Amino acid sequence: MPVIRNFSLPASAKLLELPEASTSKLFLAFISGDDAITKQPWCPDVRAALPHIDTAFAAPDAPTVAMVSVGQKPEWKEPKNVYRSLWNVNNVPALVRYQRVNGEVVETGRLIEGQILDKVKLQSFIS
Repeated sequence: MPVIRNFSLPASAKLLELPEASTSKLFLAFISGDDAITKQPWCPDVRAALPHIDTAFAAPDAPTVAMVSVGQKPEWKEPKNVYRSLWNVNNVPALVRYQRVNGEVVETGRLIEGQILDKVKLQSFIS
């Protein structure tokens, strides 16, 4: 399945478009924005995790992952930003799994920062 680079984040997880099948999964990778000078994510943890995420989701049978930029460092550091307040994301990178449970889209798992670098843990998480 694809890696979606320009994902439009809805107002809440309940509004994520996910098929009715209970086995369907959607992953959101919350990552830092790119530094204006280096054109690389400003967060070193994100720079380290991105190759692992790209590799894990490159397989033809892999689920979909959507990349969500939390913006630049000052925006991210704001305690009341939308990612912290509405999506409960307090670490970047954060790889969050969503599925339908009893007909409602809910978070069913999360890996953060260095956990994403553990290949076995990452593969187990997305399978």
